[in-house]
Order: sequence, then structure tokens, then C-alpha cells
Amino acid sequence: MKRTVLIIVCIVGLGIVANGGNDYKQLKRELLVIWNEDQDLRNEYRKAWEKFGDDNPTVANLVKTIRYKDSIHLVKVTKILDEEGWIGKDKIGQLANNTLFLVIQHSDLKTQQKYLPMMHNAVKEGKTELSWLAVLEDRVALQEGRKQIYGSHVSWNKETKQYYVAPLEDPDNVDKRRSEVGLDPMAHYLKKWNIIWNVEEYKKQLPEIEKLYRKETP
Repeated sequence: MKRTVLIIVCIVGLGIVANGGNDYKQLKRELLVIWNEDQDLRNEYRKAWEKFGDDNPTVANLVKTIRYKDSIHLVKVTKILDEEGWIGKDKIGQLANNTLFLVIQHSDLKTQQKYLPMMHNAVKEGKTELSWLAVLEDRVALQEGRKQIYGSHVSWNKETKQYYVAPLEDPDNVDKRRSEVGLDPMAHYLKKWNIIWNVEEYKKQLPEIEKLYRKETP
């Protein structure tokens, strides 16, 4: 599965209350459930994928489950965003607020493009984090065929069995840009992917990285 999970459109009953009553406690509870389901499933998938690879029944079943859950989560979160706007962390807490970003981040490009301007406004109003906006901007840029700006997205090389930084604009100044939006330096961030950040080496490899990424991206 490409690191971005596709959305399956489905019709589900909505458990979240998004109306004039502003039941933020209920919204917070439901959003925290979504966060935990999203992260637990993806952690389970990553462990299974690293152990068994793509061609494995366990991995395939997890992919199906993630797609199904993502579709449910997306319906719930877009209902909130369309009716309430981007609810600030002051009303629902940091983690529930982060869940709004998380679900949009895992959605399809059309959905990301729709809610990206809303997230821009939410950042200006102090309702969400600039660092999350930077990550979403990177995701949209890559899916639109452009290079990412903040280096937040990595991909997998099937031949070398290693992660690599997806195509990146102006690698020399990426840490400056990351600092401006509250992200850790590349060298620190990439440790979790077992990537050693060497900007000069990356620049030499960038033309091949672009070819590889476009080849592997649907």
C-alpha cells in the first residue's frame, strides 16, 4: 500500500453531534476515538508490512480495514468542518483538534485541496498548529506533481528496501523553513525512518529520486 491510504466512499450513521448546540465534550470524545483507531490501525499495519511485505494476507486485510475506517472517519470529520468550521483546541483540546488534520491528511487529494484553505484560516485564527498545515501542504504538493517544501514526507524504495525523502524543493534551506513552522530539523526527524540526512548527497540523488517517486506514485 502506498503510504497514503485511499478513500472508499460510504454512507454511515453519524455519531458526532455537530449543530447549534455546540456539544464540544461529545465532539471531543468522538474525535479522540477516531484518533486512536487511526493510529492503532496504522501502527499495526506498519509492523505487519515491515515484517511480511506487501504480498501477505494479514497486510492486505489491514489495508482493507484502514480504507473502511478512513471512509467512516472522513464522513464524520467533514460534517464537523462543513457545519462548525475548524474547531479550536481551546474548545476540544489539542489531540481532538489534531484529529481534524489527521483525517484530512489521510483523505484523497480533492478533499485535501478543499479543506486546505480552511486550515490556513484556522492557523491564522490560532485554532490549529502551523506545523500540521506545513505537513498537509507537503502532501498536497506531492500529489499535485510538485516538490514538497518542508520535507515531511518519506517514501519507500521497493528495490533497496529503504525509506527516502520524497522530492524536496531547495534542500539547502529546508531546516530554516522547518524551524519557521515549528518542525524539528531534518536530521532529527528522519531518525525514525532510519535515514541519515546528508543534504549534499540528497541533492546529487534528487533527479533519480524524482524519477523513482513518480514511478511508484499512482
